Amino acid sequence: MHIEQHILDQVNIWLTPTFDDKTQEAIKEMMTSSPKELEDSFYKNLEFGTGGMRGVMGVGTNRINKYTLGKNTQGLSDYLKKSFPNEQLKVAIAYDCRHNSNTLAKVVADVFSANGIKVYLFSDMRPTPELSFTVKHLNCHAGIVLTASHNPPEYNGYKVYWQDGGQLVPPQDNEIIQVIEALNYDQIKFEAKEDLIEYIDTEIDEAFAQSTIENAGFNTSAAAKENLKIVYTSLHGTSIKSIPNILAKAGYTNVNIVAEQAEPNGDFPTVKSPNPEEPEALTMALALAEKTNGDIVIGTDPDSDRLGVAVRDNDGKMILLNGNQSMVVMTHFLLQQWKKQGKLTGTEFVGSTIVSTPMMLELASGYGVECKVGLTGFKWIAKMIKDFPNQKFIGGGEESFGFMVGDAVRDKDAVAATLLVCEMAALAKEKGSTLYQELLQMYVDYGFYKEHLISITKKGIEGANEIKQMMVDLREKPLKEINGERVVMIEDYQNATARNLFTDEVSTLNIPKSNVLIYYLEDGSKICARPSGTEPKIKFYFSVNCAIENTNEVPEAEIYLDNKIKNIIAEMQLN
Repeated sequence: MHIEQHILDQVNIWLTPTFDDKTQEAIKEMMTSSPKELEDSFYKNLEFGTGGMRGVMGVGTNRINKYTLGKNTQGLSDYLKKSFPNEQLKVAIAYDCRHNSNTLAKVVADVFSANGIKVYLFSDMRPTPELSFTVKHLNCHAGIVLTASHNPPEYNGYKVYWQDGGQLVPPQDNEIIQVIEALNYDQIKFEAKEDLIEYIDTEIDEAFAQSTIENAGFNTSAAAKENLKIVYTSLHGTSIKSIPNILAKAGYTNVNIVAEQAEPNGDFPTVKSPNPEEPEALTMALALAEKTNGDIVIGTDPDSDRLGVAVRDNDGKMILLNGNQSMVVMTHFLLQQWKKQGKLTGTEFVGSTIVSTPMMLELASGYGVECKVGLTGFKWIAKMIKDFPNQKFIGGGEESFGFMVGDAVRDKDAVAATLLVCEMAALAKEKGSTLYQELLQMYVDYGFYKEHLISITKKGIEGANEIKQMMVDLREKPLKEINGERVVMIEDYQNATARNLFTDEVSTLNIPKSNVLIYYLEDGSKICARPSGTEPKIKFYFSVNCAIENTNEVPEAEIYLDNKIKNIIAEMQLN
């Protein structure tokens, strides 16, 4: 097999004494027995994206290992020193249940300490939201979590947080990437100064638990809490370290944990994917709910930032809420509670994203608060909190099963969201209702919104070109009518413009540029096209809505909206 010279040049660098014997032996083995794997391991550098990096573990420049993470950490150390001269720098480090997460976290701690930076390292795995909390709680300059969220078992990753507890945003992200890329591997300082590494655990856990209960607890009666039958699964992940304890502290005693999935395990042996967005991931929890007559099912992903929720419908059947539904019921509940407590002054806001349900705007308007809408990703919601210090953040989310309650954690937080959902369900049950019935009533009050997502995979160079052409066509030859409805407005986030097709007026979008297009139709429908930055995919998000007068109209309205989505997909030839 022919291997290109630039790849061999990288391989030869990794065969020098800068790299340990074990690494060099693994490379030599690949050279003789797996040249294809060698090529894949070295053909590019694993990219440090805007929130960190994620990839397959192994040796090479395109893998997660002590050298690629060491280089990141050295670059981040250099950047921190430049950004905060004459300060005693502090960082916090957490890691999840994945293979090698603990050893890689220690490597990262070693490099920071070798650079004279004080390190707070968790002594065992912890949920990602706890790391975000800890950065602020301990007044750190930055934080790192070793996680690959719900990726397959062979993956790991490195997420970077800044002083505010939020993930990196411009301009820091690109500035740090430039510093990292300018480094050579022999510039990494691996020799730890152990006296600068402090292990943290129960004290932070207690503070995190207390903060979570303060943010997501709402004076629900003890009887209502005891009466709620909860089924919970950690899907072999880190939330087992905090959620059972926090629910118990908050007064929820009737919690059935899926025992087969309670043990943290980086192989995730009982699921195809440990992702609560996938209905299959909650199969065992749903079965336990039937066995125990549970009221609600909650499952969290391995690093405990996303949650899936299932509730009983009007026939008593367990149904999974999608990310938009769980987001609106949580937001509505928070708005209700803030109003009840007299905390709404007109300076509050909720956060959402451009691909999430427009129902968030209706909810906010109904309570006289602002709904700020940002790009996909919680770092943008965290940035809203930082950018508008005179406004109070209530909560916010996105369609991909993430939610943030208050500003103590500046990232999606399945720990607080789990407690919040239990509070909502307990209060609903106490008054003879259910979360499902509360959602249906919201459709009467604010409009019945229905969302749908399709993801089209186009592999290889040809596929990438096809995706590119699809976006070019949608931009340069915009559709004027879809499913009998005129297109009113096209928002182009790449050019930061919004064009009204009726008046031809163009306004500027005050949001960072991104390759996203949104079509708005005359009937209030919304179609969003967004190519993936990391996978050979293009995603289309559809939102349709109609008015209903009472909850009995929901089944008929649902059929009507489903057909509308099907017709839009067919007319756009996306089947």
